Amino acid sequence: MKEPKPSRESISIASLKKDPRNLVLDILIASLVVLVGYLSYSLLERHFVHPPVDSGRSGGAPGEIIQIDVLNGCGASGMASIFTDYLRARGYDVVEIRNYKTFDMEESLVIDRTGNLKNAQKVAYALGVRKENIVQQINPDYYVDVSVVIGKDYTSLEPSH
Repeated sequence: MKEPKPSRESISIASLKKDPRNLVLDILIASLVVLVGYLSYSLLERHFVHPPVDSGRSGGAPGEIIQIDVLNGCGASGMASIFTDYLRARGYDVVEIRNYKTFDMEESLVIDRTGNLKNAQKVAYALGVRKENIVQQINPDYYVDVSVVIGKDYTSLEPSH
């Protein structure tokens, strides 16, 4: 019996499969799909899961930065400096670092000093301090917007990115 003659379409498809350029193009397309997937994930993560930290004052003039003093209330050496570096890297203006009146603070606190609770909430979000640990102690003698007291829970804080 006579074998059927291959059609033009089957010849061109077979020749395409054997062409090494197609393998390179397939690898390039797969790489681009992975890259687009990663970038999409990063975008969603950055804007919806962990939104960026806002260091600007609420209710203030545009460009004004929240001023903070960081107090060590846990007694661990250097904790106030570590948190100061973290806050400064995120755009906050840390104007003073010192020890708190006691070293027995179990949980970290964020204290609103000016009556603008939104500023304290921004700092608490940046540090990963629970909303229940934001308090108001308005003091006109303080020249900072927010005070941060580092407690013994500093290892369990989950700061935002």
